[in-house]
Amino acid sequence: MGAPLTAVAVAARTLALLWDRPLVGVNHCVGHIEMGRLITRADNPVVLYVSGGNSQVIAYAERRYRIFGETLDIAVGNCLDRFARTLAISNDPAPGYNIEQLAKQGSRLLDLPYAVKGMDCSFSGILASADALAAQMKAAGPDADFTPADLCFTLQETVFAMLVEITERAMAHVGTAQVLIVGGVGCNERLQDMMGQMARERGGSVYATDERFCIDNGIMIAHAGLLAYETGFRTPLEESQCTQRFRTDEVYVKWRD
Repeated sequence: MGAPLTAVAVAARTLALLWDRPLVGVNHCVGHIEMGRLITRADNPVVLYVSGGNSQVIAYAERRYRIFGETLDIAVGNCLDRFARTLAISNDPAPGYNIEQLAKQGSRLLDLPYAVKGMDCSFSGILASADALAAQMKAAGPDADFTPADLCFTLQETVFAMLVEITERAMAHVGTAQVLIVGGVGCNERLQDMMGQMARERGGSVYATDERFCIDNGIMIAHAGLLAYETGFRTPLEESQCTQRFRTDEVYVKWRD
């Protein structure tokens, strides 16, 4: 989010000037990837980066994290969080977590759009359709033939199946059997299970972490910054700003072979 990032950037520039220390700018997605690689010891996986603000399928090649596919509109985490608001699901401890728990009680798979376009996904139309089903359920009241749990189950199964499809296609392209899931949505056990089933069918495996390392944290930024720092990378003070346009594949990954 822009406001807190800008505030922290002001503090970082202040400390750099006061203590004569170098600044090292970090790409948020690369922070997630490097933390995932460090914790899981995955060698050279295809990375599924899924969070509230991003959804990307990534593979490393020639000192860059190459984006094979991504969302065309909203991120999968945004889709889940907004649907939680539609159903008035609590934000404590997190809306995505509560959708995951409610989905475990659902059993009916309803009809939602399946929007895979090449290597990219679209989630906004799925959210609109899920919202329409929720409105239909509320209008029917006790006579509704499906429940909020069924809606959560349906939404998860649909969007996760899309992510598994494009991840598998990227794995086939780069010739790897490893998948690393990072980002806040990567905590979801159902996503890990679905991805694991696909990977096992390919003779491979899934690498994932729990909420300590999936959810945004300062350690992942510090770790990625240290990797870049040790290769001699520095961010000039006059170029030290926050931007949403700093794409994953713009980072020169000098610390990897």
